[in-house]
Amino acid sequence: MENDREKEKEKMGSAIVTLKKGEGRTVKSGGMWIYDNEIASIVGSFEDGDIVIVHDFDGYPLGKGFINRHSKIRIRLMTRDCSQEVNLDFLRMRLSDAWEYRKRTVDIASCRVVFGEADFLPGLVVDKYHDILVVQSLALGIDRYKVQIVSILKEILKQDGIAIRGVYERSDAKVRVQEGLECTKGFIGEEFDTEVAIEENGVKYYVDVKEGQKTGFFLDQKYNRQAIRKLCRGARVLDCFTHTGSFALNAGQAGAASVLGLDASETGVAQAKRNAAFNGLSEIVSFECADVFEKLPELEREGEKFDVVILDPPAFTKSRNSVKNAMKGYREINLRAMKLIKDGGFLATCSCSHFMTYELFTKIIGQAAANVHKRLRQVEFRTQAPDHPILWAANESYYLKFYIFQVCDEK
Repeated sequence: MENDREKEKEKMGSAIVTLKKGEGRTVKSGGMWIYDNEIASIVGSFEDGDIVIVHDFDGYPLGKGFINRHSKIRIRLMTRDCSQEVNLDFLRMRLSDAWEYRKRTVDIASCRVVFGEADFLPGLVVDKYHDILVVQSLALGIDRYKVQIVSILKEILKQDGIAIRGVYERSDAKVRVQEGLECTKGFIGEEFDTEVAIEENGVKYYVDVKEGQKTGFFLDQKYNRQAIRKLCRGARVLDCFTHTGSFALNAGQAGAASVLGLDASETGVAQAKRNAAFNGLSEIVSFECADVFEKLPELEREGEKFDVVILDPPAFTKSRNSVKNAMKGYREINLRAMKLIKDGGFLATCSCSHFMTYELFTKIIGQAAANVHKRLRQVEFRTQAPDHPILWAANESYYLKFYIFQVCDEK
């Protein structure tokens, strides 16, 4: 470890990046990214992935960050203190701070331990599922440190009596290609059974950290799943885009009369059925493999009505260029869902796309309600769980919008 520290000292940022006059607005307002077109000059030697010092056009120091000429996000800032060495001691401080924050804000049995820029560790995601860590490295600079990061995190968790049984890497997101990196997945350290049993809100799940979506489970909806429980007692519930059944199972455990979960993935539905059996809810909660866009009109034609409808779709847009098409998708499913809700019933609806802003999502839901002559009474508005903190000025950290409405006929 001492040798590693010495090597990191030698890697201290020596190249100086100077921004163009009038650029760097995101960084100056508290963000973490500097784009390629904001840079005026680079003086000094460096390799992609190295730490560089960033100056404003007039020489004012703005901080240090990883540089990567393969990425449009040319620099990801690590610290605003140019005298700070970005080494293993620095990473230990950042990781320790991230863990202390989780201990104060969320149930740590299973949680996101590191959330990239929002934890001042750009490009790094670490999820904890009971005694397993799943690591996702999305940027070249942080990718160099992932093995050391795992080692440090294990030490930090051990101090709280948490022994990590294994670590799996899920760096298979396509955004790595934009960093000049290959997509990769596999064990970091010894191999282990990649199916992990976890419990959240009193509901048990099997999580497949090797083949499941993202890192295996969507931890960001933890408290939103809890929020719908009080509405589901004695209710007939429809859960759309159920994935592995999380909202549906919360509804069932809360005392719903019946729950139907829909998802287009056969693998997801099979896992959801298994999770229902795991919780003894197979008699109450059922699942069907179906395209939600086709199934909702079919249920309407059949005259079906529900007390509660939940919409938890995947991100319909992952870029600004596809926002218009995404708007049509969100409007369609919300419109169809409202038609299926009994007068005075409830709609839980969300978007997990950063590019679908709060203002735009709110507007679309209002349009859908007007089109089907429904009145909406807002019960509450929520975002992602606190282990996915929203860092102001780092807009990419705010992505999940979650509404609960009472849906009323026009009166």
